[in-house]
Parts: sequence; C-alpha cells; structure tokens
Amino acid sequence: MNRQQIDALVKEMNVDTATGPVNARVQQIVVRLLGDLFQAIEDLDISQSELWKGLEYFTDAGQANELGLLAAGLGLEHYLDLRADEADVKAGISGGTPRTIEGPLYVAGAPESVGFARMDDGSETDKIPTLFIEGTVTDTDGNIIEGAKVEVWHANSLGNYSFFDKSQSDFNLRRTIFTDADGKYLAQTTMPVGYGCPPKGTTQFVLDKLGRHGNRPSHVHYFVSAPGYRKLTTQFNIEGDKYLWDDFAFATRDGLVATAVDVTDEAEMARRGVKQPFKHITFNVELVKEQQGVPATEVERRRASA
Repeated sequence: MNRQQIDALVKEMNVDTATGPVNARVQQIVVRLLGDLFQAIEDLDISQSELWKGLEYFTDAGQANELGLLAAGLGLEHYLDLRADEADVKAGISGGTPRTIEGPLYVAGAPESVGFARMDDGSETDKIPTLFIEGTVTDTDGNIIEGAKVEVWHANSLGNYSFFDKSQSDFNLRRTIFTDADGKYLAQTTMPVGYGCPPKGTTQFVLDKLGRHGNRPSHVHYFVSAPGYRKLTTQFNIEGDKYLWDDFAFATRDGLVATAVDVTDEAEMARRGVKQPFKHITFNVELVKEQQGVPATEVERRRASA
C-alpha cells in the first residue's frame, strides 16, 4: 500500500466506525500513529512474527514496570526536553537552571522540612562518604526565593532507590526541603553512585540489541517549585564519573555538572557534626517567573506514592 491507501484504511477502521462520542484529540493521535506504523511495516517489510514479538515485548516491559526506563534509554524523554526548550525559546522564555529528565523513580510524599534535612537513614555511614549538598534558590534576577519547594532524591551505594528497593527504609535518600529566609537549602546525605539497567531486564534487552550500555553516572534528582514560578525538573551529574558524558539516558547537560569537593578540615567537620572527611556540592537553582500563554512545565504522569 502507498500512504494514501494506508490513510484511507486507517480512517475507515478508526474514524468511520465511530457510533458514539469521540475524543477528537485521542482520535487524531491514534490515526496518525497507526498510519505511521502501517507505513513502517510496509517500508521495513515487518513480518507478522516480528510484530507479535514486539507486542509481547511491550507486555513484558509493562509487567516489569520498565516502560519509563525504556523511554529514558531510547532518548524519548530527552527529546521531550529538547522540544520544551524550543517551545520556551519561541515563547521568549530565557534563563534559569536547565531542565533535564525526571526519570521513572520519583516517589511522592517524602518527609518535609525547612532549610535542612538529613536524607539518609545512617545505614551506609561506614560504607560511603557523607555528602553535603547546599544551594540557594533565586529568580533569574538574583532575588532569593523563600519557601521554594526543593524535592531531592538519589540512589544508594548500590545504585538502588528506596521504595523500589524494598531492602531500604521508607524514603531513604528522599526529602523535601523548603528554602529558608535566605533562600537556602542544605541536605546531608551520602555520595550517590551511578547505576545500570537491570542486566536481565527488558530495557537492557533492547539496548543489547542496539549494541549500547545501560549505565548512568552518579547523579541527584530535583523538582523545584514556588508560587509564581515555573516548576523545574532537573538533576546534576557529578564530575569525574566515567559515564558523565556517556549517560545512557542522555540527561547530562551543560550547566548541570556538579563538582564534589573533598573536605578534610577538622574544624569544618566539627561544624558539620561529622567525624570523617566528607564531600560537598554546591548546586544553586534559578527559577523562571510564570507567564500567561506559555507552555506548562507541570507534566501529568503516573508516579509512585508512599
């Protein structure tokens, strides 16, 4: 079939058969995607066996809860960020901390505090260095934002996230910190490490077929929001990691690379209340003021909650 015949067939099956109320947007998307899929079947001569194996794969990936990981690994989530960047440019929005992917491992409901939070439960204190992350939240003119909501989450020393890793305590390495009167937040935690896709999982299965690795550099995730400002979804990746610019999820971006500084000064250790040398990262955030008639930054998607 040529494309004209394909489009006519898709319309006949999915538009002309309507007998009740139609969601025009859903119909528009389904018709377009089906037409593109049918065209790909023609162009690539996809066999029935290949098609059904593909459908079986998506069934398995859904059951394994890896579709969000697959979206990151194939670059779909990064592509959406690039489109959002371009939409901001067209709307005249500039400045602010760069966005990057959310990933599939956020959990709503983390404990809240003002100014400071200890994120770790102490179970890895002797296994991995303590890390202090601090920064200031401002607008693009440098004005501090008091009460900004800074949601932070990251992996443990094995590259695993609480809630999804049932061996960890509830909300380990997950906190919500509201900035203080000076617009500052401070988190005491442990050094995150990178992780790889489950080696026998559905995402790595596809990456293997593409000759790609499934590794991420060490990183820390953020949601930052405040009334009157555009919500920021971002993360920083840590300088020195071998996968810093080879992130399988394509999340590393200029402006989002943080340096972990070694601190060995005993007076500073005492001030921080720790007995061993620690690492320190400064990560400041600039939020852009909300405007009318511009693309929203709040993304509606299913997220875990505990």
